[in-house]
Amino acid sequence: MELLCSRADRVSHMQIECFMSIGCGSEDALRKNVAEALTLGSIDAQVIFRRITDEEANALGLKGSPTIFIDGVDIEPQEMPGFS
Repeated sequence: MELLCSRADRVSHMQIECFMSIGCGSEDALRKNVAEALTLGSIDAQVIFRRITDEEANALGLKGSPTIFIDGVDIEPQEMPGFS
């Protein structure tokens, strides 16, 4: 699912990818927090929310759920094995 956020007074354009495990219960709060941050910062961003399996997470090297990338960079890299 993709949510596009745009404002006339935008600061910059970025891509935000949010990866979540199938059982992650954080999606509603994550969507709210991302939307609020973009609004407060007057930021134009393409936001993508993805539910993925453990196998997909391992293939991508993701360590937690949710995992958020901004312009391809993990905002909170972790050294823990597995995807939860």
